[in-house]
Amino acid sequence: MEFTIVSPTPESADCLVLPVLGEKLPTLGKELDTTSGGILSQAIKDGELAAKAASVLTLGLPAGLGFKRVVLVQLSKEPNDKVVRDSARSLAKALVASQNQTACVALSAAGYKKQDQKATAQEIVNALMLEVYRFDQFKSDAAPAPKLELVSLLAPKKGDLDDIEAGLVYGLALGHGMNLTRDLGNLPPNVCTPDYLAATAQHLAHTYDFSCHVLEQEELETLKMGSFLSVAKGSIVPPKFIVMEYHNADKKQKPVALVGKGITFDSGGISLKPGEGMDEMKYDMCGAATVLGVFRAVAELDLKINLVGIIPACENMPAGNAVKPGDIVTSMSGQTIEILNTDAEGRLILCDALTYVQRFEPAAVIDIATLTGACIIALGHTTTGLFANDDELADALLAASKDSDDKAWRMPLFDEYQEQLKSNFADMANIGGRPAGSITAAAFLSRFVKEQKWAHLDIAGTAWKSGAAKGATGRPVPLLLQYLSKL
Repeated sequence: MEFTIVSPTPESADCLVLPVLGEKLPTLGKELDTTSGGILSQAIKDGELAAKAASVLTLGLPAGLGFKRVVLVQLSKEPNDKVVRDSARSLAKALVASQNQTACVALSAAGYKKQDQKATAQEIVNALMLEVYRFDQFKSDAAPAPKLELVSLLAPKKGDLDDIEAGLVYGLALGHGMNLTRDLGNLPPNVCTPDYLAATAQHLAHTYDFSCHVLEQEELETLKMGSFLSVAKGSIVPPKFIVMEYHNADKKQKPVALVGKGITFDSGGISLKPGEGMDEMKYDMCGAATVLGVFRAVAELDLKINLVGIIPACENMPAGNAVKPGDIVTSMSGQTIEILNTDAEGRLILCDALTYVQRFEPAAVIDIATLTGACIIALGHTTTGLFANDDELADALLAASKDSDDKAWRMPLFDEYQEQLKSNFADMANIGGRPAGSITAAAFLSRFVKEQKWAHLDIAGTAWKSGAAKGATGRPVPLLLQYLSKL
């Protein structure tokens, strides 16, 4: 699907999309209504277009008007950011499900007082990018691809062109980043291995001209990453430690570092998970997929920032040589860990990554991980858990969450939770029991970033969906891209 911008009047297309403010059509809509014999106004008057915001109605048009049909989108009398976002999603569903090959979208012609033309364009483009997404390369009889090929965004005034173009560019980059993250998450674990993640990172680096280095087993042993390597022991698939560096700002500017959990399949190890639903543990690398998606979007937007991406990638499998409950390992930091449960492996690979990333002297470190089922119990599948040791960083991420509608909620990280990680035999245990499970996991990670501004995003409940809509969501790419774009 391609996008263009047209101004100041729409070009002919299969479909014209018009906004409606309550019962009010824009000037463009009034003109079309007159030439079509009042079809639009009559449908609105008859209640065919619901008054509820984001409602959509498709109407056929007489021949000779340049458009076969028109789609009316209800923005309500007083639109806000949520209405525009919801309307864009409703519109995207309607267009992608239709037989239209071309569409001209004139939502920017709504012309209400607080209309943000950049945001309007961004929401439309991103919604369409996500709606046309399909993951069917493993099906021998895939469903037909959507017919929609070309979408034109109307810029009713010359002064709107720059804002609409900026929204189009951002929406495209965000869509590409989210869909890459979704692709990686949805791939089967026999395809999306640590080596596949490394190859994807190297391909991105080559395409967008940033650096990528992959550390192999011997190098990880030299670095004494005993915690990370303990998780990888039970698999015949070798681990990979992926390091990406994007430099597009002054060399003196400290980078932001993103660290993504890359467990490409999590069986639980010796602490084996129940068989039901275990296939979804292919999604345990969605933190890594998020980092790759963000890097693509950042590079596509040419953001003037410095960014580091770290991905420890391996499988967590049971085997005769696998790490056992009761084993004690030494992390790269020198701190020892008693492993009471091998299914609490994400923190074991992240802690060495958090130690390694300090060599870049980052301004802030953000790790992203499908870390705990406890976070799903606390926040469900709507909201990402946010933990941080710095209020300014937490506030910036929460603001980005609000602006992008990629919901997150700050969770407590009081020192008292550290008590649950005490071990009689090592510096710490890798679990703290059932109470406050997501918090004690974050408390564990905080021990490896004591002198660093750090935030942890627990995306166990938000990285993918189960059931009929099963699949990766692409979150929290919107939140992180919004945060980075504001730097």
